[in-house]
Amino acid sequence: MEQERTMGKTGRLAITCLCISLLAGCAIGPNYKRPQVETPAAWRIEETDAHDLADTAWWEQFNDPVLTDLIGLALKNNKDVRIAAAKVEEFVGRYGVTRASLFPQAGASVNTIRRGVTVFSNPPLPATEQNPFSDYQAFSYASWELDIWGRLRRATEAARADLLSTEEARRGVILTLVSTVASTYTDLRDLDRQLEIARGTVKSRAEALQLFQLRFDRGLISELELRQAESELQSALATVPSLEKQIGQEENALSFLLGRNPGAIPRGKSIDELALPDIPSGLPSSLLERRPDIRKAEQDLIAANARIGVAKALYFPSIFLTGTYGVESVDLSRLFTGPAKTWNYTTPVNMPIFTAGAIAGSVKVAQAVREQTLLKYQQVIQGAFTEVENALIDQTKSREQLKVQRQQVEALRSYAELATLRYENGYTSYIEVLDAERGLFNAELAYAQTKGNVFRAMVNMYKSMGGGWVLQAENLAGN
Repeated sequence: MEQERTMGKTGRLAITCLCISLLAGCAIGPNYKRPQVETPAAWRIEETDAHDLADTAWWEQFNDPVLTDLIGLALKNNKDVRIAAAKVEEFVGRYGVTRASLFPQAGASVNTIRRGVTVFSNPPLPATEQNPFSDYQAFSYASWELDIWGRLRRATEAARADLLSTEEARRGVILTLVSTVASTYTDLRDLDRQLEIARGTVKSRAEALQLFQLRFDRGLISELELRQAESELQSALATVPSLEKQIGQEENALSFLLGRNPGAIPRGKSIDELALPDIPSGLPSSLLERRPDIRKAEQDLIAANARIGVAKALYFPSIFLTGTYGVESVDLSRLFTGPAKTWNYTTPVNMPIFTAGAIAGSVKVAQAVREQTLLKYQQVIQGAFTEVENALIDQTKSREQLKVQRQQVEALRSYAELATLRYENGYTSYIEVLDAERGLFNAELAYAQTKGNVFRAMVNMYKSMGGGWVLQAENLAGN
């Protein structure tokens, strides 16, 4: 008979556990499904010379070891990268804390209590007992919340998505850092070239002014021509401090990216010697998998979606399994040998009855946050497509502009030579020479600026495309 009762209890326990397991397979709230996103069929500007280079360390294609070294230093020392790495560690801990709630929790407690009773206590303390007396306790305890409705699993799902979102944010910082270092360095070399042009112009105009001064002293030219030559020299001189200021500011900006105090930056190849990287290829739909900001936005959406389930699960009861086992004695030496063992187990069930709309409000908040995050996800994708289109337009049109400006510089150089020859032979006034030299100087500066724009556009192309090169940079960062 006793055996039958025991088997009956065992059977009921097995059925109960089976029901709990089946229920545990379900979780309140919507399961995540990637939203449908409208993507362009193709880029508006197609590049026939595009290559599958999204997974390569594209900055090495510049063939400038100094730039490669600067990027390596920035990845190791930049404060934003280190902050982002620390942020990831924070969310690893947060995920661990949330996930731990899925498992039973156990602990132990040891207490020593000193008690005293009055002679009027009811019932009175036996005469054989000391008053006051010590009470020694040792307990172990365990607790486990049965996640029948999936609240804990949804919370863990959200915490995992938060962690992955933070990881993608760190990769986004790396992507931005590498691109910014490369573009700042090419801007710096572009300014160096403009300063070289300005100083060369100052030198040639200073020499011309000395010659004009000698001619004026001998009465060969008028004071008007002398002052015109002096004016052009001062105009070129005024360009030098402006460029030197910009160079100093670019060096300080690059030093900041390197994680160090302002200072000089080593130089490698000139802007004319830098090799222009090849154009990366990629379809619009591939951006969904290649760009860290899009992947981050999707993880944020997954987290917001899971938190709807967390909020809805509050409508349902919370069921716990708790128990304690221990010993208690007034004699420390008999604490583990005496008969005073104590134990208990409980199954508390907490169920909301009236919350004045608090749970409904929480669900509404979670649903509204999810809607906002969905719109943000769609906005990030549209922004990514726009950035790629702009980068394609920028690098294509900048190259076309550079080609035209090179021809303009060559034409103005010939014009300046002819104007000087005509002036020296008395066929024209010095005004024509000044006009030609002024046009040549401005065209040379504009050509150098456009060449810098071409490099910057190419850097932006790799930045906007994203790709596996971020993982290579991540390895250099050591995170």
